[in-house]
Amino acid sequence: MPIKDEAEQERLSTIFSALGNPTRLKILSIISETRRPLHIKAVAKTLKMDYAGVYRHVNVLKEAGLLQIFEVGRSRVLSALHMDVMKQIISLAKQTET
Repeated sequence: MPIKDEAEQERLSTIFSALGNPTRLKILSIISETRRPLHIKAVAKTLKMDYAGVYRHVNVLKEAGLLQIFEVGRSRVLSALHMDVMKQIISLAKQTET
């Protein structure tokens, strides 16, 4: 399937760049396993990272359109988008392992 134009190429590049980081893949995995929105602090605790570090990764995923951030009071809650597509990508990656 050919890439239609420069805008589509840029969009795909943003998505694959976001997915190219192990920490961001772990964040998506954690969120997808819960099947419900998850607080950033819970993700940070699971990854044994500070809140600011996780938040920077979360913003990259948000900009790529891979998750949403909901503000609940002073808290931020994460919800994954397009998890069906993410599971297909992960499955494809596993199939191509050498």
